[in-house]
Amino acid sequence: KIKLPELLSPAGSPSAMLAAINAGADAVYFGMPEFNARIGADNFNRENLEEHLRLCHLMGVKAYITLNTQIYDKETEAFLDTARFAYMAGADAAIIGDLGAAALLRKHLPGLPIHASTQLSGHNSSSGAELAELGFSRMVCAREMSLEDIKEFVKASPIEAEIFIHGALCVCHSGQCLFSSLVGGRSGNRGLCAQPCRLPYKAERGGSGRSGHPLSLKDACLAAHIPAIIGSGVASLKIEGRMKPADYVGRVTEVYRRLLDEGRGATKKEIEYLADVFSRGGFTDRYFTGGLSSDMLGIRSEADKERSRRISELEPPATAERKLPVSMYAEIKRGRPMRLTVSAERGESFTAEGDIPEEAKNRPTDRALAEKNLLKLGATRFACKSIDVDIDEGLMVPVSALNNLRRSAVEGLERAILSPYGERSLPSSCETSGEDKKRRGAMPCERVALFTELSRVPSSAYEYFDKIYLPATEFLRHGREELARISGVELPAVIFDSERDKVREMLSAARAAGVKHALVGNLGHVRLAREFGFSIHGSFRLNVSNPQSARAVESFGFENVMLLPELTLPKCRDVAAKSGIDCFAVVYGKVPLMIVEKCVICEGLKKNGSRLCPLMDKGTDMVCRGSLTDRTGASFPVIRELGHRNVIYNSVPVYMADKKSELHAAGLSCEVYIFSDETGEEADRVINAYKSSAPAKGRIRRMGVQ
Repeated sequence: KIKLPELLSPAGSPSAMLAAINAGADAVYFGMPEFNARIGADNFNRENLEEHLRLCHLMGVKAYITLNTQIYDKETEAFLDTARFAYMAGADAAIIGDLGAAALLRKHLPGLPIHASTQLSGHNSSSGAELAELGFSRMVCAREMSLEDIKEFVKASPIEAEIFIHGALCVCHSGQCLFSSLVGGRSGNRGLCAQPCRLPYKAERGGSGRSGHPLSLKDACLAAHIPAIIGSGVASLKIEGRMKPADYVGRVTEVYRRLLDEGRGATKKEIEYLADVFSRGGFTDRYFTGGLSSDMLGIRSEADKERSRRISELEPPATAERKLPVSMYAEIKRGRPMRLTVSAERGESFTAEGDIPEEAKNRPTDRALAEKNLLKLGATRFACKSIDVDIDEGLMVPVSALNNLRRSAVEGLERAILSPYGERSLPSSCETSGEDKKRRGAMPCERVALFTELSRVPSSAYEYFDKIYLPATEFLRHGREELARISGVELPAVIFDSERDKVREMLSAARAAGVKHALVGNLGHVRLAREFGFSIHGSFRLNVSNPQSARAVESFGFENVMLLPELTLPKCRDVAAKSGIDCFAVVYGKVPLMIVEKCVICEGLKKNGSRLCPLMDKGTDMVCRGSLTDRTGASFPVIRELGHRNVIYNSVPVYMADKKSELHAAGLSCEVYIFSDETGEEADRVINAYKSSAPAKGRIRRMGVQ
């Protein structure tokens, strides 16, 4: 018999946790008020967490705490304090989105297993191998992975796979979205996403434009694919929805519980029911099946809302309170204390002893009467599936004695089930002081530039910058002579296992052109860069935001690392001063806000079935550009990356030419310049402005000082 994967349900509130348990979840994931990516949920607190986790474990349900935000240096102690409390309260694992957080837990709380959140951007089998080295036992796979890529991960990865099967889809690859933060001041990496992807935009390319919601995806629903998912070997199936009410959690969990137990895909009627519960104009399974297109897009309409209201008001969920099946065996013998053994299906059992029965003077206690009173489990979380009473004739047992025996046995079984959690203890020392690592001597000043096209690199750049990186795709478009002065290759932000050979071809061409350096933004790409002998450097896509994450990156052989562009100057200073690794910061450029799997340039402009992107059918690696314009008139450049993946850039550049003293005071003499839609002439003007420390002109973005 094939082992079913775990059904993992959201518990954004105590009531949602109860709904998930009753509906048949094998596990739940929850958050506390800090360090979780759903700060706005009705999260658990220190007063109510322990009792709810006790119920989870009594019912055999695992409970995972989400500690999946980026953490800052000064938050280390608070983070560990939250993790310790959750561990002692009974958390079975922590879902982590920060490499530094993982290092802290592995050192200071080794008894708590860690799962890699989608915030760590794991999307290929190499990701699993690298995460295993950091102590992770499971990876939550990117939502964009197809069934074939998931199968490859399961086959090749040393750690478990968890996949999302239902719920809201972020259009950006998780862990790679800076839109809400850099544009709206609310960091998705810190649990405060303002959902700019749900807003309207005008998609434009080459003079053609179309308004709509090109970044708003329908919710995912993989209910029709349950047999294939079971066969893929994944360990856990995750329902998204910690911001959703208990009614949603219970109804959706109930459907997937039934499908898993019956080993079948959902019927049309069941999918319609799920859409009634919540949808954005229906569902999509396009990431899972492939063939991305505009029918993935959807918004929450008034009709959708009315359907949800109607089902919530008129059709109460059928789910009853979940009970733990037990078997009972009683011995009521002459001259010996009564004994009752209660055994759970999972193997735990407890035997209670009661009074010695007396000889009956009038009416003896028979088997039926004893069973009737021993079966009174209604106020407990147990349900008897079988009972056997071995009673001698002619004995009298008071009902009160039978009740006491039953209560003692049930309470003892509860203690037996929960005993592993009561045995937990904290390490003798949890101090974090003294962990900081001094920098390796004086940090050299280095300037690094990232260009999107070779044709946009001005001649002045070769003199001003120490290293110039081009996207890997550029190395198939130009000959060795043209690329002779290029220092490095920037690996794509996403490389599925199915794309690895194509990227190998690009890296081979880069190596043949004399390139020695690779800019890597994902741990799953490290081995690929090493394969060609590149010196590896860390991109800002690694989301390094604290000294521990910088050191974790360094342990994989990175020579230096770019810091998360969200960081203020003081936070950059903390990482640079304490990590011991050379840290770079973006001092100029339109920072990438999103990496989007579905092509905005192509599908956002699709009209009457025609494709306005000339590259769709040619299969070339030409650079394709477009833009998105929001309601304020801000224009965000969109540039095609590998395949038809898109990178969406900020509408305004970071500009720090006249703030060099502040940069140096923060220990950031290593500088990164991003050139996205700038022409060669415009890039040349930027270089001259930085040479002369020219004051800012026009709309810009500053690195914060708070």
